[in-house]
Amino acid sequence: MAPKFEIQNLNAWFGLKHVLKNINMKIEERAVTAIIGPSGCGKTTFIRCLNRMHELTPGARVSGKVIFNGVDIYGNGVDPVMVRRKIGMVFQKPNPFPMMSIYDNVAAGLRLNGIRDKKVLDAVVRRSLELANLWDEVKDDLNKSGVSISGGQQQRLCIARALAVEPEVLLMDEPCSALDPIATAKIEALIRKLAENYTVVIITHNTQQAARVSDYTAFFYLGELIEYGLTKQIFENPKHELTERYLTGEFG
Repeated sequence: MAPKFEIQNLNAWFGLKHVLKNINMKIEERAVTAIIGPSGCGKTTFIRCLNRMHELTPGARVSGKVIFNGVDIYGNGVDPVMVRRKIGMVFQKPNPFPMMSIYDNVAAGLRLNGIRDKKVLDAVVRRSLELANLWDEVKDDLNKSGVSISGGQQQRLCIARALAVEPEVLLMDEPCSALDPIATAKIEALIRKLAENYTVVIITHNTQQAARVSDYTAFFYLGELIEYGLTKQIFENPKHELTERYLTGEFG
């Protein structure tokens, strides 16, 4: 099976600051890939390059190729809006739209795309909330504000909102960092379930979480990809001394 992404000589800058240096890797389809490494090593910049969100920052630029489904997303004539529709993003802190109900949060992307048919909206809202393991908890409260539910539920609502527009990939930037252990366990179980049908890339500071949920792990340090491979191999038999030192807690 061809990889979902093939990243070739990817470099990224903020102004003069060179934050990603010659990243080369392949991301497999319908698998969970964890991005680990200490703060400031380029993890968030990396996933923002995968759906062209990096370029939204003033002074940011990218070189190299990100080949998605065989097409370089930075190639001439590629619409970044279409890229972001196919490659959804879930952020570190849950960010439901505060002035919208639970229902309207999930339906927002569809309405932006011009879908008005209530039957279609109802069906997609229900399906997306079911996929996010949230439907049974909120089905009687769909008109409540999206920010009135717990933090863990808000994060699953944001995942449902991302799923509603039928992406192929979900990028998650530390989706559990603001959550308690019970909510974290629910998100982790959800990530594993989503990988049956989606390609998932997750940033985590929690190496145990990477070991639990991912199929592949990439270790970044100071803007460079130090080591990448099957999670079992990275954790049990790292090839690079820096990887081993990070995983054993010597720094980070």
